[in-house]
Amino acid sequence: MKNILLVEDDLILGETIEELLEGENYEVTWVRDGQVALDKTFVEEFDLFLFDINIPFINGFELLKDLRDSGDVTPAIFITANVDIDSLKKGFEVGADDYIKKPFDFDEIVVRIETLIKKSFKSYSSIIEYGTLKYDLDKKKLMSNDKTIHLSPAESKIVEFFLKNIDRVVSSDEIISYTHEDFDGSIASLRVQISKLKKLGFQISNIRAVGYRLEKL
Repeated sequence: MKNILLVEDDLILGETIEELLEGENYEVTWVRDGQVALDKTFVEEFDLFLFDINIPFINGFELLKDLRDSGDVTPAIFITANVDIDSLKKGFEVGADDYIKKPFDFDEIVVRIETLIKKSFKSYSSIIEYGTLKYDLDKKKLMSNDKTIHLSPAESKIVEFFLKNIDRVVSSDEIISYTHEDFDGSIASLRVQISKLKKLGFQISNIRAVGYRLEKL
């Protein structure tokens, strides 16, 4: 049974999420502040973190940053009403894998959790395969037929982001936020990078007025 650490200080929402996920056969450890959550991670291993951002003592951003700095690579989802570009950027900076906006559909949260756990980089080899392509997460290297394909730091980050979010529509803002340290942040540059990745074999669809999706093979 997969174990989820839920950090949510809203009593009704926390109880609802806990009941929902337990009904889907997840084991849920629910706490209501960041300090207790941090303490829990010292004594127990989790398959996924589900963090609200505005929580007492240690907020969600600080909590996840502390965990990532300590080497914890557990997949993490933020549940929050804050979905402006600055919040997205901050969340990906500290190591989030996904965002779920409040209020959310409970079927959506289950699908997001299932998808992220299944493709968790914590649970599988550092080599991620996509058709004839192989991406090495540790070395940040893309290979095709055992030949290395040169990627810029920005292209490497984009590949990693798409592989983490395969078959999910993602916005340009999400991609730019994830790659901001190695990217100039312009939509035009992003289009050029994505065009190159398509030529390499990544089946990336343009979703008009929404964003992009790396198709599942």
